[in-house]
Amino acid sequence: MPKVKTHKGTAKRIELSANGKVLRRKGMMSHLRRNKSKAAKRQFIQKLAVNKGYAKNLKKLLGKKA
Repeated sequence: MPKVKTHKGTAKRIELSANGKVLRRKGMMSHLRRNKSKAAKRQFIQKLAVNKGYAKNLKKLLGKKA
């Protein structure tokens, strides 16, 4: 049985919490930021949990057991 390789693009964008939740960053942070309020820019920093259906697939890409 060959080793399961980590999908590097996913590994750079997704992280696992200590409880096993899959966390992602919010979009809309990269450009056109001067038009956004400070409160909006702060909200983009927060991480969100991914839906369970997507989380199973993402864990496979990260090489973890789902």
